[in-house]
Amino acid sequence: MVINKYLAELVGTFILVILGSMSILAAGAMGLPPILTVPFGFGLGLLAAIYAVGHVSGAHFNPAVSLGIYLDKRMPAADLVGYWAAQFVGGLLASLALFAVTSREAVAQTVTAYPTGELGLGIMAELILTTIFVLVILASTKTAPAVAGVVISLTLVVIHFAGIPFSGASVNPARSFAPAIVGGELTGLWVYLVIPLVGAAVAWGLWQLFSPEAQNIEIGDTAAGDDTEYVDDVVVERTEVVEEIEIRKDPDNPLD
Repeated sequence: MVINKYLAELVGTFILVILGSMSILAAGAMGLPPILTVPFGFGLGLLAAIYAVGHVSGAHFNPAVSLGIYLDKRMPAADLVGYWAAQFVGGLLASLALFAVTSREAVAQTVTAYPTGELGLGIMAELILTTIFVLVILASTKTAPAVAGVVISLTLVVIHFAGIPFSGASVNPARSFAPAIVGGELTGLWVYLVIPLVGAAVAWGLWQLFSPEAQNIEIGDTAAGDDTEYVDDVVVERTEVVEEIEIRKDPDNPLD
């Protein structure tokens, strides 16, 4: 059912945002630097969401990811709108749940933000990190779907390790929108709503250069051990030389 896809996106985004946000608060409660816990909170939270409901919707849980998938003609415009709505609602529900058991001030602590006065740094970091993230998703789901869930989740982990000091490493408009609205911290929110979408478009543009179709590669040929190599659009056939061995029958052997 179509409704199940949207519900799966809502639930998956909820899982991602609630676990990631709680990892931020947990770091503060335990007196730990956020860089030690938050990357795993969001990365493993995404992994949990992927394996919980990803088989229903394709596991986007991120408007930027859905835009990249749409641009690659893997989903229709109607689904793009439905996915976006579900993702923003899922994120809002996660932040509201956190608000219900903590406080508005606690939710505000989970807002993504760039360093004060460093708008350019925040924009550049979100653009680069989202481009990398969406490119990995477009590539892995096409060329290595069996391990894509793990690859994508680990990519989000390293993106947080790299980006937290510079932009908060959102790469997800729904993840940033929810705590900003519930926590009442709207400064710079536009960066996290707009720039990840730009990064998704850039990632799709790069994917057009590197996709198997652009390289005239049939997916699974080399990975599956096919005897065809694809080098610079030239098909090179590998042949094995088989030597014919003359077997002489032994007249004393009844099996010959």
